[in-house]
Amino acid sequence: MYLVTGATGSLGRRIVKRLCEQEQPVRAFCRLNAHYGDLESRGAEVLIGDLLNPRDIERSLQGVKYVISAHGTNEASTASAQDIDYRANIDLIDSAKASGAEHFTFISVLGADRGYEDSPVFKAKREVEKYLLRGDLPYTILRPSGFANNLIPLAERLKQTGTYLLIGDPVSRTSIVSTDDLAYIAAIAARTEAARNQVFAVGGPDVLQRQDIPKVFGQVFQREPLIINVPLPVLDGVRTALGFVNPELKRNLGTLRTLLANEFFCTAEEVARLERTFDLKLESLESFTRRYVSV
Repeated sequence: MYLVTGATGSLGRRIVKRLCEQEQPVRAFCRLNAHYGDLESRGAEVLIGDLLNPRDIERSLQGVKYVISAHGTNEASTASAQDIDYRANIDLIDSAKASGAEHFTFISVLGADRGYEDSPVFKAKREVEKYLLRGDLPYTILRPSGFANNLIPLAERLKQTGTYLLIGDPVSRTSIVSTDDLAYIAAIAARTEAARNQVFAVGGPDVLQRQDIPKVFGQVFQREPLIINVPLPVLDGVRTALGFVNPELKRNLGTLRTLLANEFFCTAEEVARLERTFDLKLESLESFTRRYVSV
């Protein structure tokens, strides 16, 4: 039995789908107010719970052999990165060990080990990584770059208006990963011997400058994109202003600023290792876009 947390998120939903396709028994950890009907229809067992409640975590792990932690804070979260990204994962690891689980797959973030002090999410992910590394529960840590599905709204806007909003340095590099590829890797990591107790950078096959992303979309839709480049200091100004009325929001924007101010890409060696270990050919951003946005 697999347990997938964050099962109704964009990644978690895909992981559950992959496991069901592979005819693996899977339990989806969901909030009561989430949309989980499609997970049940695919054959997943839905467990309603709260990751901030240790009793719910213990209950979710009954009979579980493999754990996939795919949850995290986002713009809709009411809990903090310390609660969701750190504490809930520590409790999940401890309970997994106590219940006899055999493997823990953790979805971290590319650059978690770089010491970004301005991002609560990066700091939380790194502390969870370190907890796994010094423990005795077998693990696979996946550090993905930006998710391709997060760019689909920008692609659809470019298709409709021809414009693309780019905040920060347009020549900084990134390796956008197909969210479907990441889900596949997460779903088979526990059953892949070469992935046992390993850390993987997970990115797409192409190293793109951020200004290349709208050009990829332009190729898909056969139109020249108008790139509106907003300098990063503009975000800094907005963030400072918001800090006067909402200090917590200012802190949360630190993760966004970290993502916009730094490069997140995989080397050719890292891509080759990933494809070799998991026996797949990573999908390009162009291919992902063509599959999800009608031309």
